[in-house]
Amino acid sequence: MLTFDYKVAGEPVKVHVPQRVEDLVAFRIWFQEANRRGPIGLDTETTGLDIYAPHYRLRTVQFGDRNTGWVIPWELGGPFVEMATWALRVGKKFQIHNAPFDWAVLDRHADISIESLAPRTIDTRLKAGLVDPRQPQEGGRGTALKPLMTYYVDPSAADTQGDLTAVFRSLKLTKATGWAGIDLWHPTYLLYAGLDPIFAARLDVCLDKELERLEVRPRLVQYEHDIARICAVMQRRGMVLDVDYTRGLNDQLAEEAALFEAKAERYGVANVNAPAQLRAALEGMGEEWAPEEVTATGALKVDKAVLHRFADLDFQTGQRLGKRRPNPLAEAIIKSKRAGKWRSSYTQTFLDVMDSDGRVHAFVNSMQARTGRMSVTRPALQTLPSGDYMIRRALLAEEGHVMISTDFAAVELRVLAALADVKRMKEAINNGEDLHSFTARMVFGEGFTPKHRKISKGIAFGKVYGGGVATVSRQTGAPLDDVKTAMAAYDRVYPEIRRMSSRWQREAYETGMVHVSVTGRRLPLDRERTYAVVNYACQSAARDCLGQSLINLEANGMLDYLRLPIHDEVIASAPERDATDIAHTIQESMTFDLFGVPIEAEAEIGKRSWGSLYGADV
Repeated sequence: MLTFDYKVAGEPVKVHVPQRVEDLVAFRIWFQEANRRGPIGLDTETTGLDIYAPHYRLRTVQFGDRNTGWVIPWELGGPFVEMATWALRVGKKFQIHNAPFDWAVLDRHADISIESLAPRTIDTRLKAGLVDPRQPQEGGRGTALKPLMTYYVDPSAADTQGDLTAVFRSLKLTKATGWAGIDLWHPTYLLYAGLDPIFAARLDVCLDKELERLEVRPRLVQYEHDIARICAVMQRRGMVLDVDYTRGLNDQLAEEAALFEAKAERYGVANVNAPAQLRAALEGMGEEWAPEEVTATGALKVDKAVLHRFADLDFQTGQRLGKRRPNPLAEAIIKSKRAGKWRSSYTQTFLDVMDSDGRVHAFVNSMQARTGRMSVTRPALQTLPSGDYMIRRALLAEEGHVMISTDFAAVELRVLAALADVKRMKEAINNGEDLHSFTARMVFGEGFTPKHRKISKGIAFGKVYGGGVATVSRQTGAPLDDVKTAMAAYDRVYPEIRRMSSRWQREAYETGMVHVSVTGRRLPLDRERTYAVVNYACQSAARDCLGQSLINLEANGMLDYLRLPIHDEVIASAPERDATDIAHTIQESMTFDLFGVPIEAEAEIGKRSWGSLYGADV
């Protein structure tokens, strides 16, 4: 038996590592007693992050309480695996930091299903996010275990992370390769592993005190655990990858990137990612920048919005605008960057992370942003262009199934109408009117044009997402003065929005710069950007509409069909013969009332590929 002595918050702790079968007896005695006392910290060490990759391995399983940690070497197999499995099966309650990761690891590599483990789990990462959802760069504490321990328990807690990183470097390993390459018996590795469940056990107590002090509803904590479990089940199922199509598209994108990079080089741009080169070349071609197209340091912008204007392309759709002569360099830059990004972020990543059955398991972080909005990473499917079918065409429903996409109808604006009790907006929604056309008629009169509708839509989303006059002007192509006039008229049509924003901002100064959402979520505000309270409140409530929909979908027997939550959309794979009935049930599960405003969803049935919902023929 290896034993490591350490101190946490000045208190002695021990980490035990059984080396022989006889050592497991002591672990069993400890576990039985700890299990009687209460929750037990749980963690795993693995070979990396790609849980479903063919050569992925579970290395150790760790258990602990406030003072004792145990590292069970799963890699030794036999009795060590049997003992860890026994503990995982009989444990009454476990404290895990970032539980969805460990759920997926143990489900895939230890035959401990998500369904059996999740109801017995307390996720300290979710609790920390409900205390303060901000990342360190936003002024918060973040949700990583070591920084949270440093803040709440022991200022030296983060040292173990640094020590292990130094070991990786000394062994000529990186953070990516270190977890698989380090020797199982390296003392720093074992100490690091054994401390994590101790940290989770101690952190949980601190977070409970904070949640109680801040009056965060226990129901909200359970709600987040339920959503995390549902998302973990979707991740486990994954999506079928059309491997041949993906490989072909991957090669095609590589060729396109090279082609347009070569075209840009003919205009003097050797590196399409070098702003100074782009700026100089475009200036040399006679391009002129608008006053607002300048960075805070005074440099001329060469971002996507500027390049799209020079290329005479719509920023959102990429369609030709017909307003000016397209700049060939700007167009080449846009196309080369797009091809390179699509290849590295999507097609190549699909091929890198697919499992031995040819499936892609995107990780769903159920509570990512400050507002609680979800994210989908590795591959980052939430960043796919809204109208694209080429990438989505690579992902398929099951054999004999079709894809179903169910999307909320203008959920952010409906939430805004509900939260601010916007009378005219609620009236339009309840009458089934197109909200942007209704607004354009109110702002510009009965003779409003499609351009007016576009401006009205831009202002509406500017209110929800915090965009000002300059942002709306850039996104819609409308002159600044026109947007200013329209925005003033918008405020007269919907005065409740401005009044609500002012009230929420006043309240924030009285409550420590924190807005509490309609579901009880704490939304910290930045003192210099209190106007963002409308954005945060609406995004948060819209996210919780999606979260509640996932719970409704599970209750209505739809979880087996669900594949991904993307923004305000749910993707499902259903047997073709039952698709109509399943689509109806999904749609009904995502339709409910919010303070007198109907939150409605519409289901669309495609063919086998996700891309078929966007124009692909498969």
